[in-house]
Amino acid sequence: MDDRQRALTVAWQWIRDADALLICAGAGMGVDSGLPDFRGPEGLWRHYPGLARAQLSFQEIASPWAFQHDAALAWGFYGHRLAMYRQAQPHRGFARLRQWGEAKSHGCAVYTSNVDGQFQKAGFRSQPITECHGSLHFMQCTQPCGEQVWPADDFVPEVDLATSRLTNSLPRCPRCGALARPNVLMFDDLKWVDHREREQRQAHDIWLQHPKNGLVLEIGAGDAISTVRSHSKARLAQAWKMIRVNPASPLHASPNTLQVDMTAKAFFEAMAIIEA
Repeated sequence: MDDRQRALTVAWQWIRDADALLICAGAGMGVDSGLPDFRGPEGLWRHYPGLARAQLSFQEIASPWAFQHDAALAWGFYGHRLAMYRQAQPHRGFARLRQWGEAKSHGCAVYTSNVDGQFQKAGFRSQPITECHGSLHFMQCTQPCGEQVWPADDFVPEVDLATSRLTNSLPRCPRCGALARPNVLMFDDLKWVDHREREQRQAHDIWLQHPKNGLVLEIGAGDAISTVRSHSKARLAQAWKMIRVNPASPLHASPNTLQVDMTAKAFFEAMAIIEA
């Protein structure tokens, strides 16, 4: 048995024996559903040629500054992503996670930096979901004029892919009429309305109090923005076990930690074979 097979066997034993499952998911979880990862300007500019012409980085377009300086371009970027997220179908790994979680006496919870809504689409309804960076499926006022957050359901973005610009009307705040923006945490963002995330986190913190033999399954979380990794590592102080599924960024070895050097898709495919 090689090291990878040994790690997968131990992973299955830990998943099977845990009384609760905390899923900590980063961008790598969504990539296998066909969603892009914008690490580095090349990946961003390949999908959005208008941003390449403007020489805008991900940090610049994913910021309140972009909505102040060129709202049609900012909404072209976010509107295209919203349409893409609406069409994307969660890969089989989501169903596998839900199946594992529903078999636990204390169930499962999700903590994710992804703003794509894939966990909800995959049927995670009763489980606590914390979207620590917000969700592109909700909007807020750019001012903001209050704490109001509303679903983006009525907004159907039309985007010129050649210029990466929104071509239909810009969405507006229903309360004051100012420009609306996605309810996501951007770079250098002092105006994010975070009460939805705070409510999610409160439910999450209550759930964390009950498990006695919990397991963190961290999937596809990078260290460029370490919000998810910090949350998963914090559970180690509560004597939880932790499995990191990531082909890079090895985890410091300890009796309660396990590194699986695989992508999310490859991991779920391998686990299906072990379970069978």
